[in-house]
Amino acid sequence: MSVITVVGSGVMGSALSVPARDNGHEVRLVGTHLDREIIDTVKAEGYHPTLKRALPQGVKAFQLEEIGEALRGTDLVICGVNSWGVEWFGERILPLIPDHVPVLAVTKGLREMADGGLEPFPHYWQRLVDSRLSINAIGGPCTSYELADRRHSWVHFVGEDPAVLRSLKQLLETDYYHISTSTDVIGVEAAVAIKNAYALGVAFAVGLQEREFGIGCTPAYNPQAALFGQAAVEITRFVKLLGGRAESISVGLGDLYVTIFGGRNRRLGTLLGRGLSMEQALEELKGLTLEGTMIITRAASALRKLESRGLASMEDYPLLQHMDEVINQGTPVSIPWQAFTGTV
Repeated sequence: MSVITVVGSGVMGSALSVPARDNGHEVRLVGTHLDREIIDTVKAEGYHPTLKRALPQGVKAFQLEEIGEALRGTDLVICGVNSWGVEWFGERILPLIPDHVPVLAVTKGLREMADGGLEPFPHYWQRLVDSRLSINAIGGPCTSYELADRRHSWVHFVGEDPAVLRSLKQLLETDYYHISTSTDVIGVEAAVAIKNAYALGVAFAVGLQEREFGIGCTPAYNPQAALFGQAAVEITRFVKLLGGRAESISVGLGDLYVTIFGGRNRRLGTLLGRGLSMEQALEELKGLTLEGTMIITRAASALRKLESRGLASMEDYPLLQHMDEVINQGTPVSIPWQAFTGTV
């Protein structure tokens, strides 16, 4: 039996307690400074109020000030913070992790560099700790709710050291949680990060249909499929631009598929497609973490910088460009269909 400490009691980090406990490991769930009520509820009832499920028996909950105890003797730290907590985790938590204890992050996103480059979170964290810790990440089509319900899921563990990845796979793989390993950190991380943006964009078609025919109307799948296809074109270009390998693109496309069927990015895209302004949509979704807006903003900004250096062209990303206009400039949703033709 190993000891696994999850820092950040969001839904995905907490859901990973299910395969971890099924494999007989001790799980310690640590809340951030924003998770106090969640941890109090887990401590008192064993129930996760955001995941809306009872956690496996034996999961031990800790408030942030108890993190020293939670890290004592641990064999693995899982980073369960969202993309707004990346700097906090790097500055506050990484220095506390014992030497040579590997880190496995569920956090998806990219950091924009001054020259227009985009850096995956594991590379940013690795720079902070040099070679003291092994920083790894999870990517792929897996929702927290279905993982907690033990539905078959297939993900990729990515990192620099194949031996570490094999050990992490052995710790967490079950007969329903299927794990591949990859050393293509930039490819997998870019694909699964940018998919949040395109899930929002595909959902524009859902909202546009509801704008015309009313909420609850018969869905129109042709426009959704067309936007999915354009998203696949742009994701492929994006991953290759950042230096990712071709085989990593499918990880992002699978993740895109599951994300457009539900979740926060779909809800935001649907509301914007219905005709709500960004401000009105955010009011409707108050309290939700909308990571799609962050990656749209960062990716579009980075691509414009790369374009100024002759390394990329925004014309190759018409859907991303329109999403950026909607999110950051207040432009009403109006799919640029003609810009898609001839881009395959």
